[in-house]
Amino acid sequence: MTSVDEQGRPEPPFDGDEAATLVGFLDFHRATVAWKCAGLDAAGLRATLAPSTVTLGGLLKHLAYVEDNWFSRVLFDRERAAPFDAVDWTETPDWDWDSAADDTPEQLLALWEEAVARSRAALVEALANGDLSQRARRPLRDGSTPSLRWILVHMVEEYCRHNGHADLIRESIDGSTGE
Repeated sequence: MTSVDEQGRPEPPFDGDEAATLVGFLDFHRATVAWKCAGLDAAGLRATLAPSTVTLGGLLKHLAYVEDNWFSRVLFDRERAAPFDAVDWTETPDWDWDSAADDTPEQLLALWEEAVARSRAALVEALANGDLSQRARRPLRDGSTPSLRWILVHMVEEYCRHNGHADLIRESIDGSTGE
C-alpha cells in the first residue's frame, strides 16, 4: 500500500528496490506537477512570471512530449504519438511550449495524463523484459544509447526542474504555495 501526502501525492518507498525507488520519485514529481496545475482555468495555465515566457500549460504539453519521447521513442524506438508526430521539430523546436496557448485546460491535462499512462505501460513492459541496465533501442544524435536507469533518473530531473517553475508560476497566480 502506497501512502500519500496531504496533496494526494504518492510517497516514494523507503525500502524499495532500485526500480521502485526511481519510479516512486518520478510518480511523486508527476503528482506534484498535477497538483500545481489543478483547478486552474485557461488564463491560469497561460500565466507567466516575468521575464519568462514559461506557462503551466506549456509545461504540461512539454512534459507530455518528454514522456512520449523518452519512454516510447527512445526506449522502444516507436513512432511519436499524436499530436507530436505531426510536428516539424526542425522548423518549430519550441512547438510544445508555444502551441499550448491554443489548447484548453482539459486538452492539456488529458494530453499529459495520456502520455504518463503510456510511459507507465512502457516502463512495465521494459521491466518485464529486463532490468534497469537495458539500453534504449533508438540511439541519441551522438550515437549513444542510454540505459533505462539513466532515462528514469533523467525524467526525475526533468520533473524536479519544471516543478520549480510550476511553484513560482502558481504562487504568482493565486498565492498557492507548498513543496
